[in-house]
Amino acid sequence: MKVGIEIRRFVTPEEDAGIAALVAGMARAADQGGLDSLWMMDHFFQFPGVGGAEEPMLEGYAALSYLAGITERISLGPLVTGVTYRHPGVLVKTVTTLDVLSGGRARLGIGVGWYEREHLGLGVPFPPVAERFERLEETLQVALQMWSGEVGSYEGRHYTLAETLCRPLPLSRPHPLILIGGGGEQKTLRLVARYADACNLFASTEDALATLPHKLDVLRAHCEREGRPYEAIEKTTTSGMFETPAAAVDLLNRLAELGIAHHIFGVMDAAAVEAIATQVLPYVPGRTPVGTVA
Repeated sequence: MKVGIEIRRFVTPEEDAGIAALVAGMARAADQGGLDSLWMMDHFFQFPGVGGAEEPMLEGYAALSYLAGITERISLGPLVTGVTYRHPGVLVKTVTTLDVLSGGRARLGIGVGWYEREHLGLGVPFPPVAERFERLEETLQVALQMWSGEVGSYEGRHYTLAETLCRPLPLSRPHPLILIGGGGEQKTLRLVARYADACNLFASTEDALATLPHKLDVLRAHCEREGRPYEAIEKTTTSGMFETPAAAVDLLNRLAELGIAHHIFGVMDAAAVEAIATQVLPYVPGRTPVGTVA
């Protein structure tokens, strides 16, 4: 089972001057500690449940590019990009650049977006949810066409590209992993089955955990309708920070029994990352156990 982290907060005793060191410390601890993935939130304002909107928030891809330069092996991606934030062609170029400069470690996490306040605050259009799903599907189509190396036109309802030129192409083969976030059963999981390499579902509460078997059954049914092997989709989940390392190990065991292959913990400092690396990772299903759980 793979284990990753998502950096969720950027508050430091040194205020804004300490953000670079905070983020670098978490990234290096994850990379050197053997974790599999490192994700940044892709938001412009901090959101409720983590902090106030006035708290610091980094632009996701600039941050990921910085982290690519100070890490060596860990995969890097946004969890997740709102489809409304960037034009598809520009988004694909951005992810491709990250992939090339990181040596093939980029991932594209993407979803329909939801945080209306940051859209309105910065003047980013926030269309109705049905349109956002249409834009998401077109963006996925554009990404796959650009990453195929095919240089042609693309014409959708919302986006028109005269030349899907993408040079250089990504180093990842056949392209950077595409992860779609969200558990919507009629649209989101259908798009996962049709276009994506991974899904991402919530596992932060007992209620969320209780729904996972059903969500996975829905995804399996969509895969059957799309003629796609269910096994081809990497099942990933996300939660907040754990109370104790033993609780984290218990959660990972429960998820592994459901068929989850990759779990991502939300973290806010390097100490949390080091706890995962030293007190959780050795006990993860499929990894060699050492020592004792604290």
